[in-house]
Amino acid sequence: MKILITGGAGFIGTNYIYYLFEHYPDITVINLDKLTYAGNLINLEPIQKKWGGKKYFFIHGDIVDKELVLTILKKYEIEIIINFAAESHVDRSINNPYPFVQTNVLGTQNLLECAKQVQIKKFIHISTDEVYGSLGKNGKFTEDTHLLPNSPYSASKASADLLCRSYFKTYNLPVIITRCSNNYGPYQFPEKLIPLAFLKAIHNQPIPIYGKGTNIRDWIFVKDHCKGIDLALKKGVPGEIYNLGGNAEKQNIEVVKAILDFLGKPYSLIKFVQDRPGHDFRYAMDFSYAQKTLGFKPSVNFEQGLEKTLKWYQNNIQWIQQVQSGEYLKFMEKWYGK
Repeated sequence: MKILITGGAGFIGTNYIYYLFEHYPDITVINLDKLTYAGNLINLEPIQKKWGGKKYFFIHGDIVDKELVLTILKKYEIEIIINFAAESHVDRSINNPYPFVQTNVLGTQNLLECAKQVQIKKFIHISTDEVYGSLGKNGKFTEDTHLLPNSPYSASKASADLLCRSYFKTYNLPVIITRCSNNYGPYQFPEKLIPLAFLKAIHNQPIPIYGKGTNIRDWIFVKDHCKGIDLALKKGVPGEIYNLGGNAEKQNIEVVKAILDFLGKPYSLIKFVQDRPGHDFRYAMDFSYAQKTLGFKPSVNFEQGLEKTLKWYQNNIQWIQQVQSGEYLKFMEKWYGK
């Protein structure tokens, strides 16, 4: 099986590449990544050392580059594309929406067009629950929930989803969309809530929380998400959408307090700050369709997953320091001569 993973040096893409090599002995993975601030090749050093140049190939490039994408698809005889590549931080999208439209919309369209030209066997697009907008106190998102994105980030992802749908409907391209809830776990860039709160806490620094901290997210451990994507790869039907959730709704304040409890730090580190514009109140995923058709079910509850995650960060402080200092660029020069 020959797979092109886009955005494989990022958080979820990295975890999925490890998942592939753990579960598929006969696989070739090509990892195409632009290496923006959140892309980190140090994540995949063990894969590079063991399989680099044999079953794993990294290519530094942009999914918007049509010539490059077509060259990769043809040279490596790619059968499957799994698109993780995305600008993904809501706050950054509010400050500057342009990169989100460039990568998430135009990049996805370019991948779809190239996949159509080479008649790819399966195209899996990784999306998010944020495309649905915001819930009130009750109800959950289903695959039939209308798309009502409220941030430039979620709007760009919803646009990409609609392009995927159009390529299936118009050209019969075998596209599958997965939409997941909030991921957490190893290798997450330290701008997201859990790693940020961990870093602030261990340095006894104030932990900023928007509003009153009552916004609710449904959390999924990243390895459960990887399992869901793999089930979509093996059993998913082209044209379908599959919601993947963790069945773990938590207020932001609950998450931060759990991190402080784990570290033995005082709640006085919590600092409430002005809420961000268009802040969605609540996300919750109904993943019963994926459970019924794919056999998906999260296996790690939030308490277990949070402990695994925080222990990983405790044991990988050097990774955090490397990411924050930009040392991964030196790593890239060492392995790839870039």
